Amino acid sequence: MKRLLPLLLLAPAPLAAQGSAPFVVQETGRGFGSLQDAVNAIGGGSGTIIIAPGRYRQCAVQHDGDVAYVAAQPGTAVLDGVACDGKAALVLDGRRARVEGLTFQNIRVPDANGAGIRQQSGDLIVRETLFRNSESGILSASDPGSTILVEQSTFSGLGRCDRGLSCAHSIYIGDYGALVVRRSRFERGRGGHYVKSRTPRVEVSDSSFDDTAGHTTNYMIDLPAGATGVIARNVFVQGRDKENYSGLIVVGAEDIKHSAAGLRVEGNDASLAPGVEHGTTFLVDYTGDPLRIGANRLGPRIARFERR
Repeated sequence: MKRLLPLLLLAPAPLAAQGSAPFVVQETGRGFGSLQDAVNAIGGGSGTIIIAPGRYRQCAVQHDGDVAYVAAQPGTAVLDGVACDGKAALVLDGRRARVEGLTFQNIRVPDANGAGIRQQSGDLIVRETLFRNSESGILSASDPGSTILVEQSTFSGLGRCDRGLSCAHSIYIGDYGALVVRRSRFERGRGGHYVKSRTPRVEVSDSSFDDTAGHTTNYMIDLPAGATGVIARNVFVQGRDKENYSGLIVVGAEDIKHSAAGLRVEGNDASLAPGVEHGTTFLVDYTGDPLRIGANRLGPRIARFERR
């Protein structure tokens, strides 16, 4: 089995410090006891909320503006178990948002799509952030003019596909302009796909997908509407407990809306975890478009390509 990226941001968060405001708007120096109050103070403007170390049973909705949510110390600020509007710990519906160094955990809602971040509109940047033990990590609506960028983040113990409800995934992006995932780790999925994206352009690079301890999982990367872009230099390890083991990367399996012509898949490393009995296919395509499949290192019982 090839080397996988190390798990990011696993340090346990201490209890919130007493006697000081946990949420401070950097530009004004104003402190707030409530994350929502800090977001409201920025309003339609631009600002950065510095979040002190602590475990917070809070959530917030951003209705407009350009807001950054930044941990004072990466990995020590945790939003734990509370969702706003029955959706997520952060419901983002402004012009732009940036999330850095936070941990989202234990988010569950009645429709079983509880997320760390629900991106409603606008651009989103996520860096050095941990999503764990929730139904979803990042879930979006549609905004074709905007982009979502995820870097150096970890998605662990996410997803589900049960109870007759719509499945949840570690990342599920709707009809956005583009999704970019770089230098991130996906592991221990609880169902659904690790990355599912309906964007016309996608980049997934220098990341690892460790399905060894996954439970009833499906694809590593699902591009159900077709997409162009690049999937490169990733490490994939398929585990034993699969709901669907037929493919690692699957293109156009549902409603083909975007061309996949020129989608470049190269420099990846794929293998089966010890004890896996089923073989699989590295890249499955339903679009019929001319893909650019470069050199990829594939372990035993992994077929290179299948067109359906």
